[in-house]
Amino acid sequence: MDALRQDLQQAAALTDAGPALPLDWSIVPTVDALRKRLPEIAQQYQKALPYPHVVIDDFLPPAVAAAMAADFPRPDDARVWNRLPTDDQRGKSSLRHENTLPACIRRLIHELNSQTMIEFIEELSGLDNLISDPRLVGGGIHQTHTSGKLSVHIDYSHHPCYQLLRRINLILYLTPDWREEYGGHFELWDATATSCLGKVLPVFNRCVIFSTSDNSYHGQPEPLRCPSDVQRNSVALYYYTNEARVSGGQAGSHNTIFRSRPGETAPLGTRFVRAASGGLLRDAMPPILYRALRRMWNGQR
Repeated sequence: MDALRQDLQQAAALTDAGPALPLDWSIVPTVDALRKRLPEIAQQYQKALPYPHVVIDDFLPPAVAAAMAADFPRPDDARVWNRLPTDDQRGKSSLRHENTLPACIRRLIHELNSQTMIEFIEELSGLDNLISDPRLVGGGIHQTHTSGKLSVHIDYSHHPCYQLLRRINLILYLTPDWREEYGGHFELWDATATSCLGKVLPVFNRCVIFSTSDNSYHGQPEPLRCPSDVQRNSVALYYYTNEARVSGGQAGSHNTIFRSRPGETAPLGTRFVRAASGGLLRDAMPPILYRALRRMWNGQR
């Protein structure tokens, strides 16, 4: 209890002082604490439906989480944000280049990509030889605005530069005081993208880790209902293995594939973008040109 009180006092001090981190902070104490619960949370992860996942609340120490939230870029900072161009990602912005990441966020990402964190995720998931992505393709930090959404989808299968197989996603939510009425749930869908089987509210300092495959449909398809001065902020990291194909529903290479929910009809333009992303362009042009276009597309995210 004394340790918790000290953390909360430190978080309050950081809120007044601005974004700052303790000089000696690292992810090591967080991982050490999680390892004490590893048998429990690894079982939760590996037995979870519709695919392996786990939700970890109070992921960072309160003072560290407060510093990260304070360091998140403002939505009107057009110098850094890349606004994603399709209706399937309406109202969503991203930032992944290190030279524009705020100092606290950059340090957090380095820690989440560290050997310490990777070894923990390997123990959690049962996967060996995971590889982090210093380029943060598709990841980094994300911000979604009022009425924004992310349609139900499966993620791209292979890293566009290294051709590594994508295996694990980690998402850490960093909007303080997120309320149920704002919506924004992370949704887990079945293998046919016809039924939502789980929802996770993106409350502050909540971490979701889940396995990715050709069946791991997920998203935030319900438009946000938050006030205009509130955004859904998150950090996203992805982990890979050096395999071309594996069993369990992960074969072949594809880009992100979006799906409409039952009863939804996507506009013609959205359907065209989906067809192109899902393989129409790949089938219609030389492989070397398709790979170049895919690298260019992912470079804008």
